[in-house]
Amino acid sequence: MYKKTVMKTGLTVVTCSMPWRRSVSLGIWIKSGGRYETRANKGISHVLEHMLFKGSSKYSCRQIKESVEGAGGSLNGFTSEEATCYLVKVPAAKMRMGLDILSDMVLRPSLPRADFAREKAVILEELKMYKDLPQSYVHELLDQLLWTGHPLGMGIIGFEDSLAALTREELRSYLRGHYVPAGIVVSAAGSLEHSGFCRMCGAAFASAGNNGKERAAYLPAEDAVDAGPRVKLLRKDTEQTHIAMGFRAFPREHKFKYASMLLHIILGANMSSRLFHEVREKRGLAYEIGTQVKRFHDTGAFVVHAGIDNGRAAQAMEVVIAELRRIRRKTVEKGELKRAKDYFLGQLMLSLEDSMEQMLFTGEAVALGGGIRTYEEIAAGICKVSAEEIKDAAGEVFTKNKLRFAAIGAAVGDERGFSRLWPGLE
Repeated sequence: MYKKTVMKTGLTVVTCSMPWRRSVSLGIWIKSGGRYETRANKGISHVLEHMLFKGSSKYSCRQIKESVEGAGGSLNGFTSEEATCYLVKVPAAKMRMGLDILSDMVLRPSLPRADFAREKAVILEELKMYKDLPQSYVHELLDQLLWTGHPLGMGIIGFEDSLAALTREELRSYLRGHYVPAGIVVSAAGSLEHSGFCRMCGAAFASAGNNGKERAAYLPAEDAVDAGPRVKLLRKDTEQTHIAMGFRAFPREHKFKYASMLLHIILGANMSSRLFHEVREKRGLAYEIGTQVKRFHDTGAFVVHAGIDNGRAAQAMEVVIAELRRIRRKTVEKGELKRAKDYFLGQLMLSLEDSMEQMLFTGEAVALGGGIRTYEEIAAGICKVSAEEIKDAAGEVFTKNKLRFAAIGAAVGDERGFSRLWPGLE
């Protein structure tokens, strides 16, 4: 089902053939993102992603959009900490057109001067928008605590001063250093055949030459300063208190990679989870509460997030701490563990029925270094996870010295109001 070819140029092509589909989803993955930046150029990956949609040597900005959407397709892009992706989904008959557009954008962007100035202004408004959304901005505050002084602790969008100082020459230099064949993965899923698609990619990327050099290195997560503050509180006139509690956790390929996902499901991934039941259903303390797992090459985080009534934030956190302490001390019961495993595998199976989800699944796996695991391989790994392993993972993560806490609200008080809760994790 999955096939992978590394070409002589260093370009990697990975496909998932789904002959029963009438669509093809394509993605060009650049093995570089926010953590490959510095404080001075923070946001450059994201700005470049925006600018590639402004036109290329063969296609104007309008032609890029009209060619794909005129065929009934869709296109998009995103920047994460460790990758940047440009993607389209088109009818299978338009696969060559989709690849030609994406490859021309990546290899030969025009980076128009007038658009560059305008787009920086647009991105500055995007930055302001997220700061006005406490449920989003609280995660940025938490990242600052988890990876203090490190690119992982700085927002993908960047800072007002780093964006203002960014030049087109810096964009071009960044492009030359990171958008090279050895740092690119082309992922495709749908109604296609691997060898034929590889020939298309060879032709589309022929002008890139034979560039096998490694992409620029990133700053190891161990260089993050752990001696910084444990709590960051921001007073803002909001109707809710938005909280994000985080713990430094496991990298992508850690032995607890499957256990941590099941821990996430048990604690806060759905309406059957412990935190949803205890905080929302049983006590009515929050409308939204959940958990999130972040995984990178060399580090990770486990995050609890919630929107809570302004006057009951401390009470809700007492419940959260109690649940973290319980799962650290007591093994999960057999029925609850089975439900978590069935949920994980069911969600994965349903998502992989879609060509776009398959493209994202395979592209991310190859671009971020873990390699593709089939559904059957993942299922085997999930099924092997024991209740004791989940308890061990929880015991390693949910400790007082790893805890970082951010909150935004009208009545957040001071650090002492929340710090009194932390002994519950000793």
